[in-house]
Amino acid sequence: MVRDANTKQAASEKQLREARGKIDMLQAEVTALKTLVITSTPSSPNRELHPQLQSPSKAVFRKGHGRNKSASSAVVTATSQSLPLEPVSNECKEVDSILFAEFQAWKESPTLEKSCSFLERIYREDVGPCLDFTKQELSELVREAVEQNTLTIEPVATQALPVVKVSAMECGGPNGFRSQTVTKCALSGLSRACKHRIKLGDSGNYYYISPSCRARITAVCNFFTYIRYIQQGLVRQDVELMYWEIMRLRREMSMAKLGFYPSAM
Repeated sequence: MVRDANTKQAASEKQLREARGKIDMLQAEVTALKTLVITSTPSSPNRELHPQLQSPSKAVFRKGHGRNKSASSAVVTATSQSLPLEPVSNECKEVDSILFAEFQAWKESPTLEKSCSFLERIYREDVGPCLDFTKQELSELVREAVEQNTLTIEPVATQALPVVKVSAMECGGPNGFRSQTVTKCALSGLSRACKHRIKLGDSGNYYYISPSCRARITAVCNFFTYIRYIQQGLVRQDVELMYWEIMRLRREMSMAKLGFYPSAM
């Protein structure tokens, strides 16, 4: 999730961390590192932590995606290659010929332009509905920030605050951290326990969002993160495996739109 090279790296990493819930364990230098580092950046993917970036022959030797709670990084030694395989899913899948053909056509010349049939469909069926909130004007700004990779999500610092009116906490200032209290979600307009806030681009305004709205935004960010990886040539995988990862990300958006999200949010 990098729009500019190193100038926006810090902001991109923060966005990815929140976008995926796993992004604080992204990749280190692709061309330089051969050992594993627990923290990494989107410009240099850690292939062991992201098996979709590996060749199919190596993808089975996969380490779990559980978030490392420690702030320190650790180099995984060669002995970790003997990790047990993950349980095989019993879920049945069948490739849809139309969707697969659209993806293949896009993969030949990947672009982020939504005019192509592949992205046009996903915008219409998934991205649009997932980012369609009650507050229409802010929803449009959020969608643009996600597309331009300039949206930041961060947790609200927990600290004791005096009781204030709900309306006063709908949008905070650049230096004001709020506790996890019941307040108005800036996107839904409903009173919720807003544990996170978003910032759009270089704006100094922060908008407090509910867990459900955060799940919807991060599901869309997850999708854009992956297709950017493909566009940048970072995904080394069979085209059908890429297709199924896209379908999984689309399912995440659909579930989030319907109101389902992890309890950790």
